[in-house]
Amino acid sequence: MPLLEPKPGALRPRSIRGPARDRLPGHRAGGTPEPLRTELTELLSPEKVLWKVSDLVRYASDASPYRFVPQVVVIAEDIDDVSAVLSYAHGRQREVVFRAAGTSLNGQAQGEDVLVDVRRHWAGIEVLEEGRRARIRPGTTVARANAALARHGRILGPDPASAVACTLGGVVANNASGMTAGTTRNSYRTLSSLTFVLPGGTVVDTADPLADEELSRAEPALCHGLMEIKREIEADPALVARIRAKYEIKNTTGYRLDAYLDGTTPVEILRGLMVGSEGTLGFISEVVFDTLPLDRELCSALLFFPSLPAAAAAVPLFNEAGAVAVELMDGNTLRASVSVTGVPADWADLPLETTALLVEFRAPDQAGRDACARRAARILDGLDLVAPAASVTNAFTSDPKTVGGYWQARRAFVTAVGGARARGTTLITEDFAVPPSRLAEACEALLALQAEHGFDAAVAGHAAHGNLHFMLAFDAADPADVERYGAFMEAFCRLTVERFDGSLKAEHSTGRNMAPFLELEWGPAAAALMWRTKRLVDPEWVLAPRILLDRDPRAHLRGLKTIPQVEAMVDPCIECGFCEPTCPSGDLTTTPRQRIVLRREMMRQQPGSPVLDGLLAAYGYDAVDTCAGDSTCKLACPVGIDTGALMKDFRHRRHGRREEAAAALAARRFGAAESAARLTVAAADRIPSRVGDRLLEAVTEGARKAVRPDLLPRWLPQIPGAAARHLPPTRRVGAAAVYYPACVNRIFGGPEDRPGPSLPQAVVAVSERAGRPVWIPGDVGGTCCATIWHSKGYEAGTRVMANRIVEAAWGWTAGGLLPLVVDASSCTLGIAREVVPYLTPENRALHAELRILDSIVWAAEELLPRLEVRRRVGSAVLHPTCSMRHLGDEDRLRAVAEACAEEVVVPDDAGCCAFAGDRGMLHPELTASATAREAAEVTARAFDAHLSANRMCEVGMDRATGRSYYSALLELEHATRP
Repeated sequence: MPLLEPKPGALRPRSIRGPARDRLPGHRAGGTPEPLRTELTELLSPEKVLWKVSDLVRYASDASPYRFVPQVVVIAEDIDDVSAVLSYAHGRQREVVFRAAGTSLNGQAQGEDVLVDVRRHWAGIEVLEEGRRARIRPGTTVARANAALARHGRILGPDPASAVACTLGGVVANNASGMTAGTTRNSYRTLSSLTFVLPGGTVVDTADPLADEELSRAEPALCHGLMEIKREIEADPALVARIRAKYEIKNTTGYRLDAYLDGTTPVEILRGLMVGSEGTLGFISEVVFDTLPLDRELCSALLFFPSLPAAAAAVPLFNEAGAVAVELMDGNTLRASVSVTGVPADWADLPLETTALLVEFRAPDQAGRDACARRAARILDGLDLVAPAASVTNAFTSDPKTVGGYWQARRAFVTAVGGARARGTTLITEDFAVPPSRLAEACEALLALQAEHGFDAAVAGHAAHGNLHFMLAFDAADPADVERYGAFMEAFCRLTVERFDGSLKAEHSTGRNMAPFLELEWGPAAAALMWRTKRLVDPEWVLAPRILLDRDPRAHLRGLKTIPQVEAMVDPCIECGFCEPTCPSGDLTTTPRQRIVLRREMMRQQPGSPVLDGLLAAYGYDAVDTCAGDSTCKLACPVGIDTGALMKDFRHRRHGRREEAAAALAARRFGAAESAARLTVAAADRIPSRVGDRLLEAVTEGARKAVRPDLLPRWLPQIPGAAARHLPPTRRVGAAAVYYPACVNRIFGGPEDRPGPSLPQAVVAVSERAGRPVWIPGDVGGTCCATIWHSKGYEAGTRVMANRIVEAAWGWTAGGLLPLVVDASSCTLGIAREVVPYLTPENRALHAELRILDSIVWAAEELLPRLEVRRRVGSAVLHPTCSMRHLGDEDRLRAVAEACAEEVVVPDDAGCCAFAGDRGMLHPELTASATAREAAEVTARAFDAHLSANRMCEVGMDRATGRSYYSALLELEHATRP
């Protein structure tokens, strides 16, 4: 047994409130049943079949109010895997659901049998024809695709608010549109071609000139049936007129019946039907979009009105003036948005009736923008606006920061309002459309209906297109509250259809919550055609049954998930999935959302439950140990939920008294530990590398087993050599700043293949060269930013070192008179922010007086304007660290790099390397997974320099790419050297 074994039961929830009605039953504790598990493992391979109970539970939730636990999860790598699963399902009467990002709001990404993950191995974009078209794989996020297209001045038509997380496969499968897409820029209208796999395994590429010929040979009955339905529709003028009228406004309810009118061949009809089919007709493996011009000149305003109907009445004025977006936010939405970074605090006190319109004009050039501004000004003169808070300006602006803040508040609608809901309640997001001319009337009717049923909903949406979203919260554990919600939905659907002839789903697709009402909207004849279409394409109903078509009138009330209360710091989570693309462990173990989902299932269980025991057994490694603790999930979450902080707290809970005491002792005697570490690295340098690496790997592995594997790091061949014994000499007199070399740069040296000064020498030299000399205090040894302890959850050790560094910095900087310049971004973040909760009240006051700068910021703001660049490399690729993202310093890294290189590239897939101090040495598999996509971009071409701003992140990227990363300040010193 290891010397410092984690405390048993430390991760067990402290106050389980189960058993909940929707808990996973005990008989499923063993995970995937036999023979399903063995058969799929033999068909695919063990690494492609997730079968543990924890795997099934973490895939059971998406951004919707529903929860269905699959029998098995398959990680499909290619079309062959998909075809194999479909063939297997056909032979055994099983059901298959495809899941990518899991950001859909109506349960489309959930299945009760075989769930196939098509995100992990399905990302990639190929820009075609100088950006006019783009070939995109279904696991690629909208934001990632647009980043690649932006370099060509192009953009995709669909622009959903969840663009940072939702993937193109889901966007097409749901015909998601967004703020500006309307009915002309959505997937149906901008899709050039797609490749899909039919339920029977036939692969169709609609761009292939021979596609119809090949499909007719492979699926003759399908081709005949499609053309027969087309003829029936075209023979009924009233039905044709009805179909055309339904798509004059946004509509994603049911299958796209206009595909039968727009397509002339079976393949063309299928191409249209696949859009918005929610994975019920086939798997979309690739899409080709016709892109649109990216108009970069913006003119935007956030305009406040006294009521929702008053705001709605102004919408047609901006539509007629050519606004590309007119977004509505009601009082509940505005008030909830104060939880979003950058939103004015005084919005919290806005009158409940207040409603705002976010209006945006876009133009290709400044002249066009000025013309838009003139049209906007004429409209403003006639509006009855209000200014209920000091921050309200009611003015148009082109300032990027201000405009970005407006959109951040709007895009956070679902998460901000959801985060503000009552604890323990389930969130429903509805999405409907009416003719834009009747928007004001619809708003009044909706408010009255909500009041009648006792709901105080939040309303927002794409007002320019008559498309509104509203959110309701209710207690899914209370049958009476579920019935109240059911009664509201029945009344709402009848109101939308019978009074406004609207769309029950405008852009979120039918999903489980609207499937029972499909015939209400479309009528029996059109609904029957949809059922025929499903039976024709998928006669065995293998794909996603009950997601789009369901005859059960109460189907929308089946599978509603309860939301057990969990730890307060993550309890507001609505499981939206915005955090997942940024999570370093997402392709290895779990994501932040899944960590919370697993925790909630633990709370549904009762003590002694075998399911609870199974979840706890996996949670240590899957959730706690492999969390990088970088907290980029907090940046991605619109309401700032920091799951990384919770994982650090769980690490603390697992520590015994002896372990905490040992960590605190190490902090008090860190000077000796620092010297020993540097001497150890120096000794390793003297051993021949091949022999030394094997020897040190064996020694550290033995020590890990003896002490604790998740405490002691293993030796990696990429570990740099030792730093110089002595730091460069400096003088306090005349210093413009105090320079604090981080302990990592006092222990480890720079890259072996780059001769020249060390990082401390470079910082001193380049500062002196710019006439801004720095001083290194003589007693920096034995001090640290406390991240070593903080990242592992050692609270006592963190407290010791946090107070020590702040007291020392106070003295070094003469009470904050001089800035403290830190040469590792994670250490900058640690001293600037992370130590604060651990400080004594006295030291917290001292800390408030300190000015802490990252060395990259120091160089960009203080040195560059005073330096002469004498030489530049041809190209440099950057790895911005996650700490720089927290600090907002990424632009300074680019500025320094651009001074040193003719071409500077930040990979589109750049993210946290997950080395996280020494976590990459504790779990190298974490860094390997986290960096895979970024490394593929970096190694796809040659660069003259590979630059970053943190030594251990550089080591992690060295390991991932085989290229030598080093500090941008080393390159700056070389570029400005006389």
